[in-house]
Amino acid sequence: MKRDLVSFADLSRAQADRLFATALRLKADLRAGRRRQELAQRTLALIFHKPSLRTRVSFEVAMTQLGGTSLFITEKEIGMGSREPVQDVARVLSGYVDGIMIRTFDHQLAVDLARHAAIPVVNGLTDWLHPCQILADMLTMKERRIDLDRAVVAFIGDGNNVANSWIEAATLFGLTVRISCPEGYEPDPNLGAKVKAAGPGHVAIVRSPEEAAEGADVLYTDVWASMGQEAEREKRLPIFRRYQVNGDLLRRAKKSAIVLHCLPAHRGEEITNDAIEGPQSAVFQQAENRLHVQKAILFELMAPSKQGAPQRQGVPRKRAAPKKSARPAARGRTAAGRARRKAGR
Repeated sequence: MKRDLVSFADLSRAQADRLFATALRLKADLRAGRRRQELAQRTLALIFHKPSLRTRVSFEVAMTQLGGTSLFITEKEIGMGSREPVQDVARVLSGYVDGIMIRTFDHQLAVDLARHAAIPVVNGLTDWLHPCQILADMLTMKERRIDLDRAVVAFIGDGNNVANSWIEAATLFGLTVRISCPEGYEPDPNLGAKVKAAGPGHVAIVRSPEEAAEGADVLYTDVWASMGQEAEREKRLPIFRRYQVNGDLLRRAKKSAIVLHCLPAHRGEEITNDAIEGPQSAVFQQAENRLHVQKAILFELMAPSKQGAPQRQGVPRKRAAPKKSARPAARGRTAAGRARRKAGR
C-alpha cells in the first residue's frame, strides 16, 4: 500500500522516529563513502510551481545518491488544474514514474495529487505547510542533543507555512512552540486547536519576541514576506521590524540554544549577520539536513520491500544453517525389516 507525506498527519510518532534513524544512517554512510542503490531503476517526478535552491537540489541529489533518477517539471509542461485536470496528471505520472514531489502554492493541489496518484506523493512546500523543512530542522536538533519532547522552539516572525508545520510537529512530539508574530499575522488557529486537543506538545501565540525567546532551546525565523507575497514587502517591513533574531534576543535564550533559519535569509531584516554567522548558528547544518531527511523519506516511501532503517552496506548476512534431514533407516536394519526378511526366506 502506497504512503504519502503531504503533512505531519501522514506520520505516526514511530514513523517519524524511524525517518530520523534512517536519515542519520544514510548520512553516516555518505560520509564513510558507502554507496547505496535502493532506488536503482526508480524515478521521481519533481513538480515545481515555485522555484527553490534547496528543494530542487536536495531532492535531485537524494535520488542520485540512492541510485535513482529524477525529472524536473514546471507548470509550463503540465498546466495542472488548467490545461489538464489534477486527477489525469496523477494517473498519467503514476504510469511513468515511481514517486512525485510537488512544490506549489495551493495546498489542496498537493492533497488532490496524492489522492489520485497510485504512487507516493511528497509535499516539498505549499503555502500552508512545509513538512520536509521541519523534519530536517528536528534532525538538526537531535544532532545538537536537543530533546524533541522537552524543547522550547521560539519562532519569531510571520505565522507562515513553516510556523504551521512547527505547530503540526507538536501533535507528534512534546515540543513547546512559541510563535511570536504581529497581530493579524498568526498561523492557522485550527492547527493550534488540534495540538491543544490531542497534544503531546504545547503551542502559544506570544506578541513579545523577548518573551518567546526566554529560556528557549531554538530561535527560529523566516523571511517576513514569503514567495508570492513580494507586493506586501514594503507594507510588512515596519510591522515586523521588532521581530528580528539578533544578539539581544539570543541572550534571552538558553546558553546552549541554537539559531535556525530555513533560508533564503534577508540579513539585516528578520535576522542579523552576527546571529546567522555566530557560534550558535546551525543554519547551514540545517540546510544540509534537507538532503539527508529527504533521502530517508524517499527510502521509506519508494524503496521496494524495505522496512525500517537501512542496514549497513558490505556486511554479509549470516546464512541459516541447513536443516538436517532425517535419514531413512537402512533397509533391513529395523526389527520390522528383519522380520520381513526372515519370512521371505
